[in-house]
Amino acid sequence: MAKVLEYKGHPLQRKDNIIYYGSFADKYVIMMQILETKKVKDLDVATKVSVQLQLTDSSVKSRDRIVKKTEKDSLYAAIDVGAVWLERALSTR
Repeated sequence: MAKVLEYKGHPLQRKDNIIYYGSFADKYVIMMQILETKKVKDLDVATKVSVQLQLTDSSVKSRDRIVKKTEKDSLYAAIDVGAVWLERALSTR
């Protein structure tokens, strides 16, 4: 079985330019969408990332699931703010 990539105890899953951070079994999840990249040698590096704290409740309309959102200029900054938002959201159950 493949090992799930984790960051600070929560799973990270990527599909194309979208990265989900957290578990869909929890009340909240972080969605990070890579909006812009630049080439550094032969790697694509994210230069604009949308970060959203979302409710995982599928009975809520998708546009109403967004609790907080921001944009960051690197994947590191996006994961950093996402981790803080997720911890705070999950600790106020």
